[in-house]
Amino acid sequence: MRYIVIGAGAVGGTIGARLHQGGHDVLLVARGAHYEALKRDGLRLITPESTETLDIPAADGPVPARDDDVLILATKSQDTVSALAGWPSDLPVACAQNGVANERMVLRRFDRVYGICVWLPAQHLEPGVVAAHGHPYSGLLHVGRYPQGVDDLAERIAGDLGKHGLVGLTQTDVMRWKHGKLLSNLGNAVEALVGHAPGREKVVEVARAEARALLDRAGIAYSTPEEEASLRGHQVDVRHIEGIARGGGSSWQSLARGSGSIEADYLNGEIVLLGRLHGVPTPVNEVLRREANTFAQEKRPPGSMPLETLQALIDGRCAA
Repeated sequence: MRYIVIGAGAVGGTIGARLHQGGHDVLLVARGAHYEALKRDGLRLITPESTETLDIPAADGPVPARDDDVLILATKSQDTVSALAGWPSDLPVACAQNGVANERMVLRRFDRVYGICVWLPAQHLEPGVVAAHGHPYSGLLHVGRYPQGVDDLAERIAGDLGKHGLVGLTQTDVMRWKHGKLLSNLGNAVEALVGHAPGREKVVEVARAEARALLDRAGIAYSTPEEEASLRGHQVDVRHIEGIARGGGSSWQSLARGSGSIEADYLNGEIVLLGRLHGVPTPVNEVLRREANTFAQEKRPPGSMPLETLQALIDGRCAA
């Protein structure tokens, strides 16, 4: 079986590297300077234990498919549709992405869709280089058939992921775990906007409380932080890597790279959408979605908004 990892950035690059190290046939798909670096020099994977340069085949778009191909989609959610254009719709697709909208989008074109709930602290800020901070494993990944269940392929994907440097598990209710991860990811926009400013956690918790109340009202199940902590244990502890500063999560990295886009529409925006569908105001997540998008479009540096400014914007929207 060949794993084609579409979006070989922080998460996709680490998954592809670990699958390759586990003896699997892997193809990395990337764009621009990152693709050129992968093609020329290979993928440099930096972890708390080692630095390795891996000679993994790379492409910058669709290639002729094989019957045993599995697509692992690891792009940002805003790139899901374009990233899958050109790939045969009879291939299975596993969405190793934040948010809960990707699987449904993919199911419009692809018959076999799998969700992967990703816990994997990593960075990709330089072409050809990925730093994975998790220890002793780089990440923990839950795999399940979408919308629910576990089949033979889900079992095989989870088993293959767990062969080297990752923990792979199957979950019959993978979207419940992905909704729990969505709640966690609502803080991404806060980190991207104000960095690690003291007091930011208060804003994050208000955004999550707003979202939990809405999910409860909508009857949408989600995993709890206690469940997640119990399952993860100390399998994916974040460790310092000498010479590499860990600036922030995926949204922070999008701003740091000046990519011009950010995933907020599919994180905080998912809560905004659900609120509009149910007639429930979501002012905190609405402000976070709007301001994160503005930062991305204007290519403003991460962490450059004072916390007081963000709080004032939220207070103003809540009072409107």
